[in-house]
Amino acid sequence: MKKAYVFPGQGSQFPGMGKDLYDNNPLAKGLFEKANDLLGFRITDVMFSGTEEELKQTRITQPAIFLHSVILAATLGESFQPDMVAGHSLGEFSALVANKCLSFEDGLKLVYQRATAMQHACETNPGTMAAILNLDDKVVEEVCAEITASGHTVVAANYNCPGQLVISGSIDGITIACEKLKAAGAKRALVLPVGGAFHSPLMEPARANLATALANTHFNTPVCPVYQNVTATAVSDPEAIRANLIAQLTAPVKWTQSVQQMAADGATHFVEAGPGKVLQGLVKKIAPVEAVSA
Repeated sequence: MKKAYVFPGQGSQFPGMGKDLYDNNPLAKGLFEKANDLLGFRITDVMFSGTEEELKQTRITQPAIFLHSVILAATLGESFQPDMVAGHSLGEFSALVANKCLSFEDGLKLVYQRATAMQHACETNPGTMAAILNLDDKVVEEVCAEITASGHTVVAANYNCPGQLVISGSIDGITIACEKLKAAGAKRALVLPVGGAFHSPLMEPARANLATALANTHFNTPVCPVYQNVTATAVSDPEAIRANLIAQLTAPVKWTQSVQQMAADGATHFVEAGPGKVLQGLVKKIAPVEAVSA
């Protein structure tokens, strides 16, 4: 039996997240307070008692989910023995702290820089995303390519599970795409309540910003492979991991393909570490494996 730990991305936040860990585990409390010091503000105040709107700000959302995830994994102690890890978008940074490729401090700094850069990119290049349900991936890709060729950027962004592909791009491009994809047979084409066009060319300013931060960060050889969003394959080489993290901001999240590869490589149990249960649901739709919460 091989165990895979998976870490959620943006969208899994909720008011009160992490408070039980803080209140009931001294190790968790110490790490949360270290995070407050590193960030220069009390993110725990927003996590534990902030509103949904406050938590939706990208510069808050990303470090909040990262902290909940990596601190939960840390509290598992000796029982945390992953054979492989993966994270959905932002969750890839949580996975890299969990497999000791990045230190807690460096991981948090990178996530906050990434979040700040992405929020700035959203303001510079306004955009949005939409979930396309029950339509073949190739059809979605072809429609996106046609619209992009006409001058409105739209790309496949998140391959979440079979029958659920999220697209990303300019506001006009997404509007046109939703109409065309519904006409092509999509059960639903739902514009998502997100701040920008993540995992699309509109994130290029953030990619360039993050590349500098990553170049100045030390990466260790991980204790187990990470299945990265960009490649959907097992990666253990620190330099390859760094390069894939840079590419990730403007490239699609190949979650379906990653889980399929993890299962093919022997994973029979998937454990989601972090807020919510989104990834458990996706994993169960992708592969015949057991998926549970940490």
